[in-house]
Amino acid sequence: MPTRTIPRRVLVLTAAALAVLPTAALTAPAQAASAPPAATAATAVTTGRAAAAPVRFVDLPDSALPTDRSPQRITFQYRNDTPGDQTVAPQVLLESPDRGPYLSAADFRLEQLGTDGRWHTVPLASQTGTLYTALPPAKIVLHSGHTLTEGYRLTALHGPARGTVEPRIAIYP
Repeated sequence: MPTRTIPRRVLVLTAAALAVLPTAALTAPAQAASAPPAATAATAVTTGRAAAAPVRFVDLPDSALPTDRSPQRITFQYRNDTPGDQTVAPQVLLESPDRGPYLSAADFRLEQLGTDGRWHTVPLASQTGTLYTALPPAKIVLHSGHTLTEGYRLTALHGPARGTVEPRIAIYP
């Protein structure tokens, strides 16, 4: 059987190309919401360079999962109290109880209120008992002293569920 030699230059260029890919592209798939989040005094930005990972998360007040099949409104705010602009992205976590049962994405519908005033479905991913929204590729630049307001609607499709809704804000460098 003949063997094939891969030129060293091709290997080096391939390794360099893979090193430039953002970490998020190699892990869970990122899906953007249908519309940019509603923001007060914020600007959505995208960059052509590789996406950086968040440097920290700010946990916002949590609440219980819906106890019936009616939509539960979830509104949260984050204020940039730093002296400079911050690049941020909102994220919603649905946390299972410590002893289970684990939550399933098929049991919930999460919608985000878009800037157009309509509700847009947001996909949920799952990892070790936690459902979560992907961090959007279009992050938001939140100016000093301004507030980001996010509106969501969560519906338990199959009756009451146990667990918590934990919104948070990803802070980027």
